[in-house]
Amino acid sequence: MSLLRSTLFTVKRSEILLGLLRLPIDALAVIAALLLAYRLREARVDLIPGVQLLDPATTLPPLQIYADSFVVPSVVAFLLLSALLGLYALRSTISSWREMGNVTVASLLWLVAVVAWFFFVEKQLFYSRILLFHAVFFLVIFSVSGRTTLVLLQRALLRLGIGVRTVVSVGRYPITPLARKTLEHDARYRYVGHLQDLAGIRRLAHAPVIDLVLQTDPNPESEETITLIDFCRSRHIGYGFFPPVFTDVPHLLRIERLGMLPMIRFQPTPLDGWGRVVKRLGDVVLSCALILILLPLFVLLGIGVLIDSGWPIFFISRRVGDFGRRHIPMLKFRSMVCDAEARKEELHHLSHRSDGPLFKVHEDPRVTTFGHFLRRWSLDELPQLFNVLAGQMSLVGPRPHLPSEVNRYTHVHRRVFAVRPGMTGLAQVMGRSSLPFEEEVKYDLQYVEEWSPFLDLWILWRTAFVVLKKKGAE
Repeated sequence: MSLLRSTLFTVKRSEILLGLLRLPIDALAVIAALLLAYRLREARVDLIPGVQLLDPATTLPPLQIYADSFVVPSVVAFLLLSALLGLYALRSTISSWREMGNVTVASLLWLVAVVAWFFFVEKQLFYSRILLFHAVFFLVIFSVSGRTTLVLLQRALLRLGIGVRTVVSVGRYPITPLARKTLEHDARYRYVGHLQDLAGIRRLAHAPVIDLVLQTDPNPESEETITLIDFCRSRHIGYGFFPPVFTDVPHLLRIERLGMLPMIRFQPTPLDGWGRVVKRLGDVVLSCALILILLPLFVLLGIGVLIDSGWPIFFISRRVGDFGRRHIPMLKFRSMVCDAEARKEELHHLSHRSDGPLFKVHEDPRVTTFGHFLRRWSLDELPQLFNVLAGQMSLVGPRPHLPSEVNRYTHVHRRVFAVRPGMTGLAQVMGRSSLPFEEEVKYDLQYVEEWSPFLDLWILWRTAFVVLKKKGAE
């Protein structure tokens, strides 16, 4: 519902009051934190109970000088930093967790500014490092406590009807179920219903007072839409609409600006931006660690393949990589006979994956004796850690498929290429090769659209249990 919130530009008086109260609360938090940190350092009191590690405070200035030369400028600096971070925007209530995160970031930036000022301008170290540590700790505690109190106060006012926005939808089509559910259950809104046209709004415009009109069938060339917008602008009523496309994935839409023009951009996956950086760093660290740990096992498995069916030890399968634009050399311990690819066509009629483009054969006669063991425990996949390290694959993602299979993909199937293919994925922990193809794609798309670091960790954790249970292995 971020798109809905962005249209609510009429600020309520309660929001103005509570927004202004954040300023003195933050100022008092800075003053209290710095003075308490000063007294603790002066008394040689640390925050660790029963532990006394501090020497007498010989570098602290007198309290009056400390207050005038440091506390007062710190209040101004913290308020400016908080304003730059948007912490004083007059908006509807947000969660206490988000308030805590915003305040913590502002406090850490304040700490960086203080250290930089003393080092580059004053050409000296700060009076006391432990005082700074205590100050940041108390600043976060005091400021979050004050802001949380305001959040609770605002929620109480909303329950009393103070600050609630009255919303009506209009258009030939009804409002979407998700939007209606939000408007009916969110304390910030009072949804009075859906109307077919502007005439209905004119009859409703005076009782109750309307704060926002949501049009369900906007058309910039329609006289009806232009008239509705003019009506709302002339009566200072908020006007909004939902984008007519991508309504099935509203969490992947972003509001940006193209010069001075607002623009709604579709983001195929949350992995774009810093998410991709975080995921890549995790892949590099974990793949390096696993390769070093499993190196003796690599040697033993390689010897096993060599004894059982000879050279080569590895099988390189050309698969389609991320964005579907290039082929990657996916490594495996060879689990089939050397001429397995040449014999594939004669076995094509035995594939049990008739529901999609994938090729799978139960009890594949091309699999070697040692290959059965490798596949049973998914050990043939381990060399793909080198693909991960090289940036061709990820530890978690949709499984890479053959070009001949991808050529039969529909445009919906190709959405999985928004992320790098993985050694394991959501589809693998939900059913492995036993899943119908469309079900596999559904899980892969769910992963693409709902990615998070925690989802990756959960999939890796689940993969270990799936492999141990030998679920879906052949």
